[in-house]
Amino acid sequence: MELSKRAAALAASGRDIISMNIGEPDFTAPEPVIAAAAEALRRGDTQYTHALGIPALREAIAAHYREAFGVDVAAERIIVTAGASGALLLACAALVNPGDEILMPDPSYPCNRHFVSAFGGTSRMIPSGPAQRFQLSAADVAGQWRERTRGVLLASPSNPTGTTIDAAELGRIVDIVRARGGVTIVDEIYQGLTYDGPAQTALTLGDDIVTVNSFSKYFAMTGWRLGWIVAPTSWVPAFEKLTQNLFICASAVAQHAALACFTPMARNICEQRRLALKARRDYLVPALKAIGFDVPVIPDGAFYVYADCSGVSHPASQDADALSHALLEEAGVAAVPGLDFGTDAPRRYLRFSYATALPRIEEAVARMDALFKQHR
Repeated sequence: MELSKRAAALAASGRDIISMNIGEPDFTAPEPVIAAAAEALRRGDTQYTHALGIPALREAIAAHYREAFGVDVAAERIIVTAGASGALLLACAALVNPGDEILMPDPSYPCNRHFVSAFGGTSRMIPSGPAQRFQLSAADVAGQWRERTRGVLLASPSNPTGTTIDAAELGRIVDIVRARGGVTIVDEIYQGLTYDGPAQTALTLGDDIVTVNSFSKYFAMTGWRLGWIVAPTSWVPAFEKLTQNLFICASAVAQHAALACFTPMARNICEQRRLALKARRDYLVPALKAIGFDVPVIPDGAFYVYADCSGVSHPASQDADALSHALLEEAGVAAVPGLDFGTDAPRRYLRFSYATALPRIEEAVARMDALFKQHR
């Protein structure tokens, strides 16, 4: 966010800044969603909804799981939330007690550990390097489990690395957590944005898993603040009480609009955009390698590349934080240093978001290449 503020200040001064730092698609909501929102406003569907969400949307999400993944998820298990952040807050409020410990990979999305600490828990970040695709392994979970460990919080696909968890490995993790009476929370916010295989859900592994999802990424509804949780049936009343007290409900207009996400027209638009993102990834990964970055794990989801900067030709190559500022000031390219995401070799990595137009990505690579050539 500090880099974003500096980038905005430079842009306001007249500099052309290419933003590869923010995890927000450059697409807006599909036209059917916008039309559905306008219709909801005309109908006056703007009042409070049920705390768990409007029934039609919960049913639509349940149908989506049946059609896309072949998994039967009862609509009663689905809680519509004020964004995925609201969903993660609810999950931590319901499941984390003071002193509890949650295991998660290092690197991870920084807010996840803050959600845990907000309810008195502790996030224990387990170094998860390129050899295991920047994801927790079953061996990690088994070896690191302690008396105060409550469970795991995983993300697939992941921010910042864009990697997914191997399905068999995820199954082993779930078995280990289940055997210890713990909870498995899986952040599936980038579900749908996968490029080398079909999208998957942890819900195929049992009814005791909590998954968090969002309309922000695949459906490009970031500012609409709409997400959902799938929880075990017996836990839904606790989530309902928390929602009533903390949020009342998610945005009524956003909920009615989101019904259109599951129409054939909207899904076709989103699929075309997914292919556009894949094309950006397929350009950016080899382009970064060509100018001196190492990409030790090819991202297969989301819209991020986690790149090792230690080999680039620049005085700041050994400090990703310093390099990120140099790229911004000297090349007009904004990227995020690994310091945001954990403590395991964070100064080796920069996160590049390719959620911006391909011509701008090409220009960003050209600018960085020109800068690095000055130091060769």
